[in-house]
Parts: sequence; structure tokens; C-alpha cells
Amino acid sequence: MTRVFDSEGLSVPVTAVEAGPCWVIQRKTVENDGYCAVQLGFGEKKKGVNKPEAGHFKKHGVGPARFVKEMRVEADAEMNPGDVLTVSMFKEGDRVDVTGVSKGRGFQGVMKRHGFHGGRASRGSMFHRAPGSIGASADPSRVFKRTRLPGRMGGERVTRRNLLVVRVDSDNNILLVKGDVPGARGGHLIVKKSGESGK
Repeated sequence: MTRVFDSEGLSVPVTAVEAGPCWVIQRKTVENDGYCAVQLGFGEKKKGVNKPEAGHFKKHGVGPARFVKEMRVEADAEMNPGDVLTVSMFKEGDRVDVTGVSKGRGFQGVMKRHGFHGGRASRGSMFHRAPGSIGASADPSRVFKRTRLPGRMGGERVTRRNLLVVRVDSDNNILLVKGDVPGARGGHLIVKKSGESGK
């Protein structure tokens, strides 16, 4: 993350996202596959390509990609294997949805995971960060489903919706979006225009 200044001199927190170039690996159609979609690739994969992968890329005339994602498109979308999508498809003022995998936090207690306040911090209270009572007595003799308890936190697919595109750097394929995006630095993201599924 960094910040930029708008025309009024106000500081705007932004996240720099390397958006492309992505190339079309495969085009799926209703006639052949039962639905319309494109398979996109990002980043060059220099080693670790097995024979099925190599054959798939070679069949469509593109190089091995490190990150492959299939996205739905309209039937009349003009995208063919070998076409390249760049950051220039976005412009300042656009609204985008950014999807990624959130940072993994490991096994966490209820205070960090769910925002419980906890007990008193004074000496002798014996109740500081524990979850407290989680069920009744002989009836119902169980813990209700969806009870908020300690457990694994993070590492889940998260989508930040309706983020504002502040700047577009076509020369370096950099997209500056207002606010933060899911995941750790260097993680893979999916960026698409808000309200336009599969675009």
C-alpha cells in the first residue's frame, strides 16, 4: 500500500496491483463445453510444467502460465486464444471487485477471531480471554451449530467490492485502487469491474 494526492491535495490510501498482462489460453463455448468462458493465464511458468499442462498450452498456441483462472463471459465477447488483456481495459473512476485469499492467522481465540470483549483484567478474576459458557445443561445436552468458538482464522477467499480505481499506469501494468485488498503482499488477485459478472 501507498498513498497518492488528488487534485485537491488530499491524501488517498491506495494499493498498487500488478494487473496483467493476462493472455487468453482457451475459449469455451456453449457448443463444445455447455457454457461460455475464457481461461486466462498470468505470469510465465519456467519450470515444473508437467506433460498434460504442456500439451494444453501448446494446443492453444500459448506459453505456460504460472496462474490460470477461468472466468465466465458473454457469448458475443470477442476473445480468442493468444489475445492479451492489459490494465488499459480499466480507467480512472471505475469501480472494481477484488478477490483474493486472506492472510492466514492460524488457530485463534474468540477475542481475536470474533471480537469478544473478554473478562476483567484485574487480579484474581480467573476469566480473561476465555469464551465463557457455550451451552445449557441436560437440555439440549449439546452445543448449538454456528456457535462462535476458537478455531482456524484467515486463509479464506474474500472479495472487496466496489473499490475505486484511482490511477491506471499502462506502461507498468499497475492499477491503483483505493483502500486495501485481501491477502498478503505478492499474492494473486482477481480484478473485475463491479456489477459486470465475468468482465
